[in-house]
Amino acid sequence: MKMVLTSATDPDGYIACLSGWQQRCAQALRGVVRHAAPELDERLKWGHIVYFAHGPVLLIRAEPTRLLFGFWEGQRLRHIEPRLRPGGKYQMATLELKEGTPFLQETAVRLATEASKLSRMAGDAKVASPSSTDS
Repeated sequence: MKMVLTSATDPDGYIACLSGWQQRCAQALRGVVRHAAPELDERLKWGHIVYFAHGPVLLIRAEPTRLLFGFWEGQRLRHIEPRLRPGGKYQMATLELKEGTPFLQETAVRLATEASKLSRMAGDAKVASPSSTDS
């Protein structure tokens, strides 16, 4: 499915370009992520909202009939939310939200918190591993 293309240049503008249930849901998810994982850097990247730490961590993406809440290490988060569907590169998994999809705020908090933790662990491992140029 194609994403919603907007003229937005930042996350605030992206949310403002949405309407109805998608705007309410995206704003709620954004609030959860910013509260649960404030260390993540929020950017408009690849046409949607992406949160970064040691690389991309999670995304909020609007499409014409759905909203995606995706995680680069999402396959490792399926114990929190079994509806996360694997796909794409890396360990990517995405939760598809449509109007009326039940989704608890506490689940969103757990997903954002754990995704940030996994990113930190991966970043720490990269820093701790010796590079090929070290002797």
